[in-house]
Amino acid sequence: MLQNENIYLFLLILPIVSFLYSSVGHGGASGYLALMALFSFAPEIMKPTALLLNLFVAGISFYYYFKGGYFNKKLFLTFALASIPLAFLGGTIDIDASIYKKILAVLLVFAILKMLNIFGKESNTIKDIKLWQGLLVGGIIGFFSGLIGIGGGIILTPLILLFHWGNMKEAAAVSALFIWVNSASGLIGQLSSGVTIEKESFLLVAIALIGGILGGYYGSKKINNQNLRYILAFVLIIACFKLFFT
Repeated sequence: MLQNENIYLFLLILPIVSFLYSSVGHGGASGYLALMALFSFAPEIMKPTALLLNLFVAGISFYYYFKGGYFNKKLFLTFALASIPLAFLGGTIDIDASIYKKILAVLLVFAILKMLNIFGKESNTIKDIKLWQGLLVGGIIGFFSGLIGIGGGIILTPLILLFHWGNMKEAAAVSALFIWVNSASGLIGQLSSGVTIEKESFLLVAIALIGGILGGYYGSKKINNQNLRYILAFVLIIACFKLFFT
């Protein structure tokens, strides 16, 4: 992994990505995967590494949002009941590299729209979510989380805001823990099917944690640096094109 000729540039960008995602309650797997795709990492390395990074960064992010009093336990459980087992199932499935890249590129579109504040804007009107809605949404996102190596928060957060199931801070808190449990379940599923985690991945965890800790702290307070999110959206767009056409 660390034999990549541009690895130092990758390591420089990594904590910036974790900072931006953590600031909005996300683990950052879609960003890490996009970054790894740009630097030509192999899919068999990308999936477990992204989920491992998610566990630490989303965990830190959740801690700060929970501490701030934004966690909605009922809303979280509605999604998590179906997402956890299906994330495990998705993690056990090995798909062709070319198909993997295409699915990842489609899911990155959600991340781009979220970073540009196009998809999922906050509303003052909050509605109660029905159990079947949470199970359906959580189950679908959970399956693709394990299959692709993401936590699913980049999809869940906009949906919570779109359907008015919670406000911005609640969505961030719920998504952070949602990402953590899906990442853990998906990673266990991958490990049970023979996937291994490279030792170098733990170095990436340490570097990503720097940005994750700062992002979780400032995001749970009042930071809203949209200019940095525009830059990240641009990076994600480039990654999308590379995944589609290579």
